[in-house]
Amino acid sequence: MIARLRQEWPLAVSLAVVVVGLGVVAGGHFRRGCVVLSFGVGLAFFLRLLLPSSEAGLLAVRSKRVDVAVLLLLALATSVLALWVPPPSN
Repeated sequence: MIARLRQEWPLAVSLAVVVVGLGVVAGGHFRRGCVVLSFGVGLAFFLRLLLPSSEAGLLAVRSKRVDVAVLLLLALATSVLALWVPPPSN
């Protein structure tokens, strides 16, 4: 289990940041949590972009070009939507 986690560290780090973002959202801070979540996806984007396919682990699903494009699109979309949604009015 530990050896597999070491091999999949890029995915584990990215997912840890996403889980923290979801925890922040669950704590009542929607915008902050979504920004943290988009940071986690952006981190996955940079890790997939910079690491060779043999070291990217499960971040390498398809070709590098497709993986990077999808992760970039998701990171940008979640960032834009997180900042676009108006804050709640009290």
